[in-house]
Amino acid sequence: MSAADPSALPTATGERLVSLDFIRGIAVMGILAANIVAFGQPYMAYMWPGGFVTAHGPVSDWLWVAQFVFVDGKMRGLFTLLFGAGLVLFADRVTVRTGSSWVQVRRLGWLLVFGLAHYYLLWRGDILTLYALCGLIALLVLRLPAVHQLAAGLTMYLFGAVLNSLQYGLMWAASEKSLGANPQYAPLARDAAAMLDGERADALREIAINTRGSYADYVAHAWGDHRWNWIDQFTHTALETVPLMLVGMSLYRTGLFDGRIDRRTQARWGWWGLGAGTAMTLALALGALADGLTYTGTMFAFLGPQTLTRLPAIFGLAALLALWAPQATGWLGRRVTAAGRMAFSNYLGTSLIMLVVFQSWGLNLFGALDRPKLYLVVLLAWLAMLAWSQPWLARFRYGPLEWLWRCLTYGRIFPLR
Repeated sequence: MSAADPSALPTATGERLVSLDFIRGIAVMGILAANIVAFGQPYMAYMWPGGFVTAHGPVSDWLWVAQFVFVDGKMRGLFTLLFGAGLVLFADRVTVRTGSSWVQVRRLGWLLVFGLAHYYLLWRGDILTLYALCGLIALLVLRLPAVHQLAAGLTMYLFGAVLNSLQYGLMWAASEKSLGANPQYAPLARDAAAMLDGERADALREIAINTRGSYADYVAHAWGDHRWNWIDQFTHTALETVPLMLVGMSLYRTGLFDGRIDRRTQARWGWWGLGAGTAMTLALALGALADGLTYTGTMFAFLGPQTLTRLPAIFGLAALLALWAPQATGWLGRRVTAAGRMAFSNYLGTSLIMLVVFQSWGLNLFGALDRPKLYLVVLLAWLAMLAWSQPWLARFRYGPLEWLWRCLTYGRIFPLR
């Protein structure tokens, strides 16, 4: 690598769009709240409370409802919108400077490398591989007009959401309702039972490895039993992720993040979206709770209709946070924005910290904390993000992994200070 040519430098601090950093900070903190259960309990507990090693009583059930309504899918949705916006921002600023659109492809290629390392070495709930693959697809329509990106994104998203709702709804009805008595649908019930048996068996292996095994055992489990799950994640969620990236591209171009939309109009639509999406998702969560938070019931709620009910909430949150970002100049706001500027480092750093917290060779807390106590871990991790991000950026231009990613993307060494 050689010293960087200043004309090819990535976005400088003064050129950054503060609203994107602020929303990204909210999202990277919220994603940990969504993922904490899969860090500290068997992976199957991510959606299904019955997967907990510890007791999951009424308080935990209501906390499941709160997470389902306010966190699950919303933070990832925000992050995906921002990723789409970032693709356009990168193309507008960096491709113009370098004269090559292949820089963006190299950037996503290195993101895939980071994601695979994260998946196999730190945590198999990785989302970077998904973003890299979906980002490459989204690049194909990068230059479409914003209205066409919006239309295509919403159409694909709604198609995928309805398809998943039908698929998982039939599985739930065949397993939990009278539909299973129909011989035509009985195989769906058997498939669901086999899926649950497989997850339980894997959960037992997780517990043994995470409470008594070594780091080598942990990596071997990811490689041996879940080697290609990142591809499964892509095939199962691409119809959600790619469309949201397209919508993020469109919203960026129409001015949602930089104040070009009338503030009152944006605030009104933001509150309507957040209110309607939250109300519909709450109704869905209460239905799942009344149904007993069953395995297929929670899977249906998560992967089916919630993809529809949370969409207005995601748009509403993005609109409102974009309005609040320029005013977030106080102690907390500045630190959230700094955490967003270092979202890549914070995301991967959090996985490393959680590995130490929960593995047997660390604090050995896997399976030991119930849902309320897991949220205390989240709070401590949030405080750490807020505590280190701003002081780091006061001394350095980029977060450590952001700097590494830029250097690899351009094949040059950029000044860190």
